[in-house]
Amino acid sequence: MADFGFARFGDEEEEDEEGSGYQAWRNQRDGLIFLIDASKSMFDASDDDDCLFQLCLKIVKTTMQNKIISSEKDVIGTVFFGTEKSENPSDFKNVFVYQDLEQPGAQRILDLEKFEAEGINKFTKQFGHNPAFSLSEALWTCMNMFAKAEGSQKMGSKRIMLFTNNDNPHAGSLHMRQQAEAKASDLNNNGIDLELMHLQNPNETFDINKFYKPLLFMDDDELTELPDPAERMEELLRRVRSKDHKKRALRRIPFSIAEGLSFSVGVYTLVRSCPKPSAIKLSKRENAELKSNTKVYLPDTGEILMPQDLKKAQTYGGHKICFENDEVTGLKRFDLPGLYLMGFKPRSCLKKYYHVKPAQFLYPDENKISGSTTLFTALLKKCLERDVTPFCKYIPGRNFPPRFVTLLPQAEEVDEHKVQVTPPGFHLIFLPFADDFRKVNYDEECPRATEEQINKAKEVVKKLTFKFSSESFENPVLQNHWRNIEALALVRDELEELQDHTLPRVEDVTKRAGKVLDEFKDLVYPADYVPGQKRKATIANAAAKKAKAEEALVDLDVRAEAAAGRLGKLTVAILKDIIKKERINTAATRKNDIIDAINNHFGV
Repeated sequence: MADFGFARFGDEEEEDEEGSGYQAWRNQRDGLIFLIDASKSMFDASDDDDCLFQLCLKIVKTTMQNKIISSEKDVIGTVFFGTEKSENPSDFKNVFVYQDLEQPGAQRILDLEKFEAEGINKFTKQFGHNPAFSLSEALWTCMNMFAKAEGSQKMGSKRIMLFTNNDNPHAGSLHMRQQAEAKASDLNNNGIDLELMHLQNPNETFDINKFYKPLLFMDDDELTELPDPAERMEELLRRVRSKDHKKRALRRIPFSIAEGLSFSVGVYTLVRSCPKPSAIKLSKRENAELKSNTKVYLPDTGEILMPQDLKKAQTYGGHKICFENDEVTGLKRFDLPGLYLMGFKPRSCLKKYYHVKPAQFLYPDENKISGSTTLFTALLKKCLERDVTPFCKYIPGRNFPPRFVTLLPQAEEVDEHKVQVTPPGFHLIFLPFADDFRKVNYDEECPRATEEQINKAKEVVKKLTFKFSSESFENPVLQNHWRNIEALALVRDELEELQDHTLPRVEDVTKRAGKVLDEFKDLVYPADYVPGQKRKATIANAAAKKAKAEEALVDLDVRAEAAAGRLGKLTVAILKDIIKKERINTAATRKNDIIDAINNHFGV
């Protein structure tokens, strides 16, 4: 099944849902250490450009700023090697731990900014340079930092990013070269990834085969080429103010094709609304975080009720029907969690207006049922060949109601470098029930567009059509929120300029379709039309609405409607008219309170 590339998607980060669950994923964090070469050649630069060492410091600072927003629980450290001064727990020479492996904070970022601005010129005096370093000892220092870090065993990933412009640091020592290779192997065995950021000064080249290839690529690695350093550096220097979402399975459930034939799949969430972080209440005096404690009590006696004293009720026909807790649980359970195949339909049967919530993604899970990948692959291939979609009953978990879903097949896509762009699998699309469809009554007397107006509208659409991708547009509300938080934390006088990409480009629109839009406006709107001006309601319309409400009230049997529990279908205006007509003494303004007052008046 290698041609379908199942091993490439979210493999390392998946966790079993049983036991720890989603809360454990939220608490899990990643570790990253920047290992920066402090040799003299890293400080060579022209008068106008920053040296390579300054560029590394900017990357560290930008990564910290991004991590605070995207995944604040991650830990970051910074280590220099090739310095005259040494400072590390193992007393290795020429290795200086500048920042320990800790969560990024405002003070660490401010320290880096100050060092970047003032410390570069004083680096030789404060730290010095010494080419007699051992890369093995620098890697060993990083490995010890991971081992001593709090919660090291629970880290999702551990990475060392090595920045250097020297492609052969131990050219004259075979022993030190072998030590570095052995230490790189130890890192790999301990689950620590080593990533090389090979830097280049102008008119210089970097040959990975001289020294670093055995350190970076193991014998079983498929890829043995490094990415373009310029692109990688640009990516690291880019500010991204967004949350980082791990590729972990939301749940793992069985997929039942027939009785006695099933396989296991992982369900992934591809799209989810990203809200602003919730506010935390603090004590006004100590500035300490507060905890909420909710209690339920009887309004008459003030007696505090325990969970076993509570019941749940449903109002039906004006009467409250009480349920025990086990009865409520029984009502919610329909079947065991899983996907149950109901049949197949052509892909054309799936309509766009069936959308009720964001789709999820299915991927085979070999851990629960061996052979799941084989059966999943066979089903996916046949669905793609015959252009059909499976229809299933979907029960996500215990106490979840069943839903009908369709599985939209998706083939694997790779780019010109054979790197997977789109994973193979099924998009799990939720289908509406019959109760979810709304019947729209179209007014036959409403004005209809003429053929000329329709053709002009098509011309407008054609002029303004462009390629759209949601991933290209950041939420301006979130971006503004994070900029304000960052400015307060880093004591900034001014905010970074926010470019709102959701605003229309009026100049471009006018340039491309200005003439056509004016022609369309002249065809559709009256001569005295003013864009943006609200139409005033006429006296005749207001009188007609009032007469219609009075007519509805005359034909209404209020007592019968209250007994049948249908008062909720009436508007607040009609309910208030009933209050006046029946002379019911109440000051209620909310709809539910008005209904209760009417029910009490008629003894319902």
